[in-house]
Formats: sequence, C-alpha cells, structure tokens
Amino acid sequence: MLARGTAPSPRVGVGRGRANAESQREQPIFTTRAHVFQIDPNTKKNWVPASKQAVTVSYFYDVTRNSYRIISVDGAKVIINSTITPNMTFTKTSQKFGQWADSRANTVFGLGFSSEQQLTKFAEKFQEVKEAARLARDKSQEKIETSSNHSQASSINGTDDEKASCAGPANTHLKSENNKLKIALTQRAAGWTAPTLPVTAWPPPCSAANVKKWEIELQTLRESNARLTTALQDSAASVEQWKRQFTLCRDENDRLRNKIDELEEQCSEINREKEKNTQLKRRIEELELELREKETELIDLRKQSEIIPQLMSECEYVSEKLEAAERDNQNLEDKVRSLKTDIEESRYRQRHLKVELKSFLEVLDGKIDDLHNFRRGLSKLGADN
Repeated sequence: MLARGTAPSPRVGVGRGRANAESQREQPIFTTRAHVFQIDPNTKKNWVPASKQAVTVSYFYDVTRNSYRIISVDGAKVIINSTITPNMTFTKTSQKFGQWADSRANTVFGLGFSSEQQLTKFAEKFQEVKEAARLARDKSQEKIETSSNHSQASSINGTDDEKASCAGPANTHLKSENNKLKIALTQRAAGWTAPTLPVTAWPPPCSAANVKKWEIELQTLRESNARLTTALQDSAASVEQWKRQFTLCRDENDRLRNKIDELEEQCSEINREKEKNTQLKRRIEELELELREKETELIDLRKQSEIIPQLMSECEYVSEKLEAAERDNQNLEDKVRSLKTDIEESRYRQRHLKVELKSFLEVLDGKIDDLHNFRRGLSKLGADN
C-alpha cells in the first residue's frame, strides 16, 4: 500500500538549520515501501540486499536546482541517493521487481515490491520524473544558447572596437589639426598674425566652436573606445569560460562514452556467461537424464541378479536335457546310418531285380513271338486240311 506523507529527510547527520533548509528546498512528491537491493560490485551479477526489511523509498524534487532524486534511508544510513537523468531507464524484470542503473553512483539499484500494482505506480512515476528532468535539461540548454548568442553579440561589438582602432590614423590627424588650431588661437591672442593655413576640404575652418566640438567628439570616441575595449575583454573572458566549460563537457562526454563502452563490454560478458550457464544447464539436464537411465538399468540388473540362481538351476536342467537329447540324437544318427545302409542294399536289390526282370521280359517276348508263329502255323495247317 502506498504511504503518502512526510518522508525521511534526504540529509542524515547534518545540523538542524541545514536540515530545515534542505527540507524547504527539497520536497517529497511520491513515497512507497520496498526491499532495496544493489548489484554486487565484484561480480556485477548477483543482488546484494541493502535493507533487512521493506523501507521507505521517495521521489524528491529540488526547487533550487530543478532536479529530481530517489532517496531511501534505513535508520541512519542512506542506501539510495540517485539523481534522475533523462538517460535513465527503469526496467521491470518480474511482476514485483524492477531496477535502474545510476552511472554517477556506478551501481545498479533494485526494488522488490509486495504487489505488482506498487511496481507499476513506481515505474509510471519514474517515467514522469524522467520526462520532467528532460524538460528541465532542455530549458537549461536554451539558457546556455541564449548566453552564447549574447557572447557572440559582444564579439560582434568587439569588431566595432576594431573598426574604431582602425580609425586611429584619422584620430591622429584630428589631434594634429587641433594642435594647429590651438597654436593659431594663442598667436591671435598675442597680436601676431599667423600665416594662412592651406584650404582643405577637411577639417572645417578654424574656430573655437569647432575646436570644442572636435574635443567633445574626440572624448566621445575615447569613451566609446573604452567601452568597446571593456566589452571585448568581457567577451574574451566569456569565450575563455565557455572554452573551459566545453573542455569539461567534452572530458565528461569522453568519460561517459568510456563508461558506456565498459558497460557494453560487461553486458557482453554477462550475455556470454548467460549462454555458458544455459549450455551448462542443458548439459546438467542431459547428465541427470543419463544418470536416471543408468540407475534404471542398475535396478534392472539388480533384479536380474536376484534370479541368477534360479536361472543357473534352470540352465543345469536344460544342460542335462541337452545331453540327453544329444545322446538320443546320436542313437538316431546310428539308426539313420543303418537305415541308409538298408536303403542302399534295397536299391541294389531293386536294380538287380530290374535287370533280372528285364532279361525275363526279353525271354518272355521271344516265347510270345514263338507262340504267335506256332499259332499261325497251326492256323495254316487247319486251313489246308
């Protein structure tokens, strides 16, 4: 449940007057409770609890600096003091856990909430504060651009100073003419007639009014030159200041780029470690499966070993039967050999009988032919009688 109200002061262990000033300058705009974690600075992988229990986590707005911070205090210890920038991102890693990286603190903060609703509200507030920080940064850049334009205008005025300095020969000529006029006035006052000056288009005819006017114009030019010189010096100082600021920003940009490269390299290492862990998990699962199969085989072998005596007795019984069968087979083979011998003898007798039968048939055929001849002879004799 969200608890809105007075959040703990962001400054711990400071004097009462300064604490009052800070509380007036920074005000809590959103408060909730969560378990706080930080990434392990050594492994950059594991989470380390920063609080033993759920603590108050608040968004603070600094009116003077126009900035936002996330602050959490556990007793007398500040465990979160993170200034929100437009480049930060709050990531939900689960239904009740979220995290964000703080490059200034060189760490990653994690918050564990008691419900998904609290996590959603905190993430929405983070996005809102991030957008406000971006608008504040844009306004600051506009002010910087305005100041830069003013400095450029001062530099342009400095070119007028250069023009005035370029007009130095004209001022020198004007001074020499004024000196001649002063000498002429002094000689007239003494009653001496000065030689006639050559007539030129400039300067105008000699007179006290003209001398006064030129002196005033000369003084005005000197004052203008002094103002332009001062403006040029201020512009040069502003340019030097902006150069220093640009150098600092460039160094900070290089440092941030190097930090980003380091973080990307760390992310790559983390991804490689994750891939290795995934492969190891798959390998462990395969080994566990093989182990279960081997255990099953071992159980089967144990069951088989229990019936080995029975199998041995059956094997002996079968061996005895096999020996008896072999003896019977031997007897049968002997009988088969004797039968083969009898068959051979009967075949021999059959062949001999066939030969005798053939010879008998041949004799019988001869006798039958003789009978036919005798019969024909009898028939002839009967016919003759």
